[in-house]
Amino acid sequence: MTRISTTGGPQMLMQRFMENYKKAWETRDEFLLASLFTEDGQYHNTPFAVQTGHTQIKQYWQRVKLQTDIVLTFDILHAEALGGIAHWHTTYQVTSEEMFAMWAASTGTSQLARQPGDPLPRLALDGVAVAEFEAGGLCRDFRIWWHSVVET
Repeated sequence: MTRISTTGGPQMLMQRFMENYKKAWETRDEFLLASLFTEDGQYHNTPFAVQTGHTQIKQYWQRVKLQTDIVLTFDILHAEALGGIAHWHTTYQVTSEEMFAMWAASTGTSQLARQPGDPLPRLALDGVAVAEFEAGGLCRDFRIWWHSVVET
């Protein structure tokens, strides 16, 4: 199991977590993502959905395999000994109708404006993340709130 270094103060813990979160998303690596969490860690991808434990987190992360050209940036807004808040921004190219349908359903966006055969969109997501860590540096609770738009 990967341990995140807690040396360097509270800013470093949140910074390292977000660097690894970025890498897990950009490389579409569900194993890296799960390794950032405790065995019973929780990933709240919306306020109404939670994945608990490594198996559920890895299953949820399969959806990023339907994305390409992923770019994630972030800024740490607040950090303390066992937690922090970050602002993040991600862009990616949707690669399948399935991914587009998942995105449209999660945002409540109507698919009526898109005609069959139209090019799949590039999406931009902007959000805030709140992380709580255990003493060893693994995340026990990660919550994100985000909005998305089709990039023009």
